[in-house]
Amino acid sequence: MSENLEVHVERNGDDKKYQMSFKNGTMKGKLKITGKSLKTRHGTCVAFKPNEKYFETLSLNIKELQHLIKAKSILQPGLKLILIDKLYNNITTEYLHDGGLDKYILSQYDNEEEILPKETHFGNIEQDSYSLDWSILWLLESFECVQESYVNLIPTSQGGTHVNSFRLGIIDALREFSDRHKLLPKNVKLVPEDIWKNVSFVISLRMSNPQFAGQTKNKLQSNSSISNLSLQIKDRFELWLNKHRETGEKLVELAIQNAQKRILMNNSATKKTSRQSILPSRLSDCSSKDVKITELFLVEGDSAGGSAKQARDRTHQAILPLRGKILNTWELSSSRILESKEVKDISLCIGVEPGSHDISNLRYNKICILSDADSDGMHIATLLTALFLKHFKELVSAGHIYVAKPPLYRIDIKKDTYYVVNDNEKDKLLKKLKFKEDDVGVSVTRFKGLGEMNPEQLRETTLSKNTRKLIKLTMTNNNKDSSMVDMLLSKKKASERKDWLESKGNIAQID
Repeated sequence: MSENLEVHVERNGDDKKYQMSFKNGTMKGKLKITGKSLKTRHGTCVAFKPNEKYFETLSLNIKELQHLIKAKSILQPGLKLILIDKLYNNITTEYLHDGGLDKYILSQYDNEEEILPKETHFGNIEQDSYSLDWSILWLLESFECVQESYVNLIPTSQGGTHVNSFRLGIIDALREFSDRHKLLPKNVKLVPEDIWKNVSFVISLRMSNPQFAGQTKNKLQSNSSISNLSLQIKDRFELWLNKHRETGEKLVELAIQNAQKRILMNNSATKKTSRQSILPSRLSDCSSKDVKITELFLVEGDSAGGSAKQARDRTHQAILPLRGKILNTWELSSSRILESKEVKDISLCIGVEPGSHDISNLRYNKICILSDADSDGMHIATLLTALFLKHFKELVSAGHIYVAKPPLYRIDIKKDTYYVVNDNEKDKLLKKLKFKEDDVGVSVTRFKGLGEMNPEQLRETTLSKNTRKLIKLTMTNNNKDSSMVDMLLSKKKASERKDWLESKGNIAQID
């Protein structure tokens, strides 16, 4: 896409200079020797002029080009790069960086800037499929943080998998350090932003065949090859914190200060902001503000949502209809899942951020998953259950998450009506009442979904406290539940899932 492009090359140990040229995309001059070179010189010079045939304007974004070349010099210490702009600004800029990432990030701040740790923390991970170098520090006062990331020397201005993994590893390590040494005040729980607010970092990832989002390559979306990156970072940083306990305690103290400021601001904002101001438009909220009695039902589909709105007790029951199958969040980071509108709406409604340990702003005492009683509905219920288990674990531990069991069948026997949730209950009821399904006076109706139930039926079977069936979501102590959900939803466990379905799929149930 250049009107003219010339390449000049000098190589170490070779006393020759080489040149090759192109015009309008085709070779103008073959590779040739143009003279002698000093043995101490080496390097490549690329000179080009953009072709106006392909561009609306020939004006280059010189700042982006300067940033790119600067990044190359930082990530390749000792490599001298020179940018010569003769066409537009008539400037020549040289870049040469001799130190590592730790020296680079320290060079961004003057000696008066208060930072932790004083010499910055520098780390390195070497694996078969990737390697990572990083440098990180915390600013005590200024919040003008440097946060840069690269993949194979390519700047990733929008971050991606490597940045999310790095952030998660650092945050988890500092949290565990604070818990192990009992450093947190009684009423303070750290959320990710409390730890990350003052962070400056530079990370450089090298890997084979990285997958980027879009042509500009400014966001990494590779997952499988660096799936254990956050754990590697967590282990290394936690080890460093325990060896430098005094610095670690100061970092926790800084995070506690941020948490206390956040809590103070949230309390102030809560007093000034009405309950409805930032909530999703699809939410039909309740009128009560007493969190001890309020309930939120996450309902599958707009049709069922409409019936549920009519069936609910408006004083304390809120309804949020969900459209389609929710995102499988089991193997995603808490920051990434907010890209899903459904997940973001759920987070806003309940007042808790994914991955947060702080549930002080929880808006509902009970959060109830309400989906159809068929297999598709159970799939959606499983995805929502996984969302809360992985990203809202504090809510599960505190007993705020429930799964509603709507009926699958309505059974009319003469003048009496019964509702049952599955085939097993249907058979037991008929046997108990000494009737058969084809007897005269017996009518069995199977609901295809919640949308088929009128508001009165939905109120009687699923929403009324006197007659509904709710199962509280709890966790086992032996990690059995996480292993089961991992087998059900992990992309890596497809073969294991198939074997399980073949051997035990007939006994699968929500219990």
